[in-house]
Amino acid sequence: MGITRGFGVDIGGSGVKGGLVDLEAGALDGERMRIPTPQPSTPEAVAEVVAEIVEKFQWDGPVGITLPCVVKHGVALSAANVDKGWINCDAQTLFAERLKRKPEDIVVMNDADAAGIAEMSFGAGVGKDGTVVLLTFGTGIGSAVFLDGKLVPNTEFGHLQVDGHDAESRAAASVKEDKGLSWEEWTPRVTRYINVLEDLIWPDLVIAGGGVSKKAHKWLPLLKVRTEVVAAALKNDAGIVGAAWAAAHGVRP
Repeated sequence: MGITRGFGVDIGGSGVKGGLVDLEAGALDGERMRIPTPQPSTPEAVAEVVAEIVEKFQWDGPVGITLPCVVKHGVALSAANVDKGWINCDAQTLFAERLKRKPEDIVVMNDADAAGIAEMSFGAGVGKDGTVVLLTFGTGIGSAVFLDGKLVPNTEFGHLQVDGHDAESRAAASVKEDKGLSWEEWTPRVTRYINVLEDLIWPDLVIAGGGVSKKAHKWLPLLKVRTEVVAAALKNDAGIVGAAWAAAHGVRP
């Protein structure tokens, strides 16, 4: 009998979310817990919040944790929308020590990569070959790229230069909120961003994730792009699900 339950924690610029995951259904097993991201979001402060969430559920198995960072071999190498103290932080060791786990029981990965794994395993990307790109629109823009179902880890397409600007500074969901833009005002920014991405890698499918995926019907029809764009099926829970799946299966991108 395979592993049927796991635990994932998704660390973002505004909130830290975690919960139990049904690994057969690819969905949360009950309610998730969300705590605002500490400010400043130093590694030590965030680790305390992660521990609070894990302990709340009394979970004692492997834990998957996402970061809005490039992550290689458990070490964060960048810091997007979190404290710069994460750069070169051995996140796997940090979380293992705080959660009192063996390092091999902790999987740390890029947040968009985790969401992509969930969508490719259980959601909008199931059975899709070719080049599939998941874009998470939130505080910034995260990206996960799959070629014939295999993850190409740590892509940073949210930081493409678009008309002289960092893409996420123009088209992230946070920009819509901060500037009070309507869907009709924000979506052309997303169109322009996807157009640039299309000209670079010619994807076969784009999956739109992040919080705005819950209202995909309000903006996806407004896009003017050549690639098929669909809403993430797991919506904003994808990071938790993907992280839990990776930890349960010992997958380390």
